[in-house]
Amino acid sequence: MKADFFTSLLIFAVALYLGIQWLGQSRGKKSRFQNFPGAAPASGFLILAAVVGGLVILAIETAGEYYLGTSATQSDITWSFLLVMIAAGFLEELIFRGYLVIENRGKAILWSGIFVVSALFALGHVQYWLVWGTSSPTNNLALNLSSGSLWTLLILFLNSLWFYAVRFNCYNPSRSLLPCIAAHISSNIGVFVIKLLQGHVVGFL
Repeated sequence: MKADFFTSLLIFAVALYLGIQWLGQSRGKKSRFQNFPGAAPASGFLILAAVVGGLVILAIETAGEYYLGTSATQSDITWSFLLVMIAAGFLEELIFRGYLVIENRGKAILWSGIFVVSALFALGHVQYWLVWGTSSPTNNLALNLSSGSLWTLLILFLNSLWFYAVRFNCYNPSRSLLPCIAAHISSNIGVFVIKLLQGHVVGFL
């Protein structure tokens, strides 16, 4: 088995453990970790709306990739990488829409922080804009500012704004992260399914 598989399994195991603790706290149970951000219940309607919104953004992203002609050049992944994609849906929400939120200092600071962190969220996916160069004799880091990479960064930024909007709206008075997590995981699974249909899922490990 490849080391990447064990890494994927480890990341998923960590996310699963923290997710169970977070979910338990959201239901009023004692947790090994106290004061998880957004550990509160949410309505089924809001969760469904969050998921649908995330999938609509994914559909727009996919349509844009076909329009730009970049769908055929997407990176290949394995089946086991699905574990990382699911784990990221929880861990990234816990960090970006949870711990990095500036609350209780007014709406101006809240939404200013949201835009800044959303930019950091997009740029944090360095694989889309920073690549290893292929020039000899050394492989230096190089910027990838193609139309495809810029489109992906824009979609990541919009995704982040959507997840924040889902958390901070009048239908989520408890500021639960549950709709954000559900939307993010659904979107990531959707990405996996699209890659599978396009032939970019190669092998299990």
